[in-house]
Formats: sequence, structure tokens, C-alpha cells
Amino acid sequence: MKLAEKKEEFERRQSSGSGGVGYAVEKHGDATVALVGFPSVGKSTLINALTNADSEVGAYEFTTLEVNPGMLQYRGADVQILDVPGLIEGAADNRGGGKAVLSVVRTADLVVFVLSPFEVGQYDRLRRELYANKVRLDTAPPDVTVRKTGRGGIRVTTSDEVSLDHDTIRSVLRENDVVNADVTVRGDPDIDELVDAVMDNREYLPSVVAVNKMDLIDRDYLPTVESDLRERGVDPAEAVYVSAAEKRGLDALRERLWDELGLVRLYMDKPSRGVDYEEPLVIREGDTVDDALQKLGGSFVERFKFARVTGDSAVHDEQQVGRDHVLADEDVVRIVVRK
Repeated sequence: MKLAEKKEEFERRQSSGSGGVGYAVEKHGDATVALVGFPSVGKSTLINALTNADSEVGAYEFTTLEVNPGMLQYRGADVQILDVPGLIEGAADNRGGGKAVLSVVRTADLVVFVLSPFEVGQYDRLRRELYANKVRLDTAPPDVTVRKTGRGGIRVTTSDEVSLDHDTIRSVLRENDVVNADVTVRGDPDIDELVDAVMDNREYLPSVVAVNKMDLIDRDYLPTVESDLRERGVDPAEAVYVSAAEKRGLDALRERLWDELGLVRLYMDKPSRGVDYEEPLVIREGDTVDDALQKLGGSFVERFKFARVTGDSAVHDEQQVGRDHVLADEDVVRIVVRK
């Protein structure tokens, strides 16, 4: 497709508003990562370098008009990576069909900001668009519980560290159509965080900053990139520097994705077949034996008797554990079921 045709297609979607083509993507694999960036920062090249995707690549804007998924196979896990259409200013207001794009980001487990070393300032604009679309990055949900009741007004309980007074809390709830409720507030949320908790439609996601196209800069320009990152609250040591075109820095990025996703591999000890080290069962940090059973599916949940675990989560080899035992990466697990 020629550049003019691509722009025409892009503008058609832009003008179609919410009635335009959506970006529904079926989730596959053990986790999902969304690559977020403005047009022409190299997301398509990056996903092609990381995965088995075949995303059309062009050295001009508006190349990606559909969500292109690819599968990164790393350490026995399948990580789905989504190359979403390049965001533009005003995406949260649906400019360029941005709401459909942002809705895909909300379903991800991790957001990767893909930046050009020459336009690090786009990071601020991208975060604003995600915030406007109810995505909260690199923060935990506020510790607020709202239990609606049939009558009695708003009863507020707060811990000692809460700065907001009870009248302010009641006012925020009433402004958001809550008139009868038992409310418990812990920590020290500000008013915006309290609103987030009351609305209960925010997505809380971790994020990573990847600076692409590092092959295009001289070494003496790197301090400028690092300074630009610091101005935006990003520790340069925490950013990942890559060249998708030259396949440099990709191992570091894969490692960072693994760490941020918090994936845990379980090697299942199968009756009469031994331990399967080739295809681990992948769960998340903090998951229990019951979570593993749910992922295994079938009759394991109903017939479960106990598990035997060898590894970092066990006190000793083949420790007998129940459903609530928290598992660790590379544990060997044998499920014992009732006949």
C-alpha cells in the first residue's frame, strides 16, 4: 500500500470515530505485552526482531493500521507482544480511533513505551493519553474499600496515616453517585486516587521504557538522551536501549520483560513419564498450587488430594503441600489426585 493510501486509510478511521474498525485481539500465551509509541518509532521492526510476527515495516508514519500480535518464546514461556497502531495526540478523545487502540493496551499485563532517542519528550504525552484512558502505571491500587448499603448514609473508617478528612471523603463519594456505603480508607490516598478507587474501572499496569534506534546516534549524544529521561522521572539506568534494526540490546529487553511480568515456571512431574523440563507450566509470582490447578484444568481441581514440591518454595525435597502453598520459579511439582 502506498503512503498516500495509508494516510487515507488512517484518516478514514480517524473520522469514523467510535463507529470505526475496532482492535479486538484474542489473548494467547502466558502474558501479554503492549508496545506503545507514537508513529515511526520502530515498534513494528522491534516486534519482528523479538517474535515470530510479520508486521509491515515502513520508514514513514501510519504504517501500522491494525494490531499485530507476535509470540515471544522465552525461558519456556509464551509472551504475546502486541504492536498497536502508533498513538497520536488526543488518542484518549478518540482522535485517530485512539480509544480502540487504548482499549487494547488496557488488556495487557505490561506496557512498553517505545521512544526515539531524538523525541524522548513523547513519553510525557503517551503517559497522559494512557492516564486519560484510565490506565494507572507503576503504582498499586489505593487501599480503599467501598461496600454499598441500602441506607444509613456514608460511614467512613480511616487508618491513622490518612490525610483526607471524613467530610472530604463523603463529598467525593457523593459526587460519584455513592450515597449509602461503608467506606474503609488505609494508606494516604489523595483525592484523585480516592476517585479512582470509587470508580473501580482503572487498570493498574507496570511499564518499561525502551529507547529504540540507538544505532542512529553518536556516543556523545547519549548524555542528552539520559538527561531527557531524567527530566521525565525515568532513571536512565532503568531504561532499555535497543536497535531493533540491528538487533542490538534485545537480550536485555527480553530479560527485562521477564522480570517485570513476574513469570514462574513449574516443571511438572508426570506419572510414569518423569519431570517435563521442556514445556513448563507458567504461572505468576505469588501464585499457589490452586492457581496451578486452575491453569491445568480438567479434573485436577476436583480430584486434587495433595502436591509434592521440590525447589525453592519447599522446606525439603518432595514436601507435601496443599492448595494454598505459594510456588517458586523452577519448582518441580507432582500432583496427587483421588482415584
